Amino acid sequence: MTTITETMTSDHRHCDGLFAETETLIADGDWENGAQGFAEFRKTTEHHFAVEEDVFFPDFEQRTGQTMGPTRMMRMEHEQMRQLFSELAEALENRDKDGYLGFSETLMILMQQHNMKEEQVLYRMMDQVYGEEINDLLNQAGSF
Repeated sequence: MTTITETMTSDHRHCDGLFAETETLIADGDWENGAQGFAEFRKTTEHHFAVEEDVFFPDFEQRTGQTMGPTRMMRMEHEQMRQLFSELAEALENRDKDGYLGFSETLMILMQQHNMKEEQVLYRMMDQVYGEEINDLLNQAGSF
């Protein structure tokens, strides 16, 4: 049986790969491909957030009654990351390599900490709560 932990951890790695590729392009001054890479990274990561915020988190909160716990913190961190996405987009638009790489470093640290909390705590809690219903929830979430 597939688990939320496996599925979402794999998606984290996919997003991380897009992020690293984009950072390399920008560091090399390849603004055109860097902009395309950033757009793909942002779209993919926003999809990941949407699956969590629109499917997983509300259902988990309803089943457990935990609305002030880990899901609340993850939403707050998503908002912090979205703010950094905006900062990165502005730096890209201005071809500000130092600015981009600075915001990129901050985002990388935030993503690493965030992903670790989800992978080691929240997703495992979800796997326990959902048990045999995991595949139904993953089907509801759609493809990655």
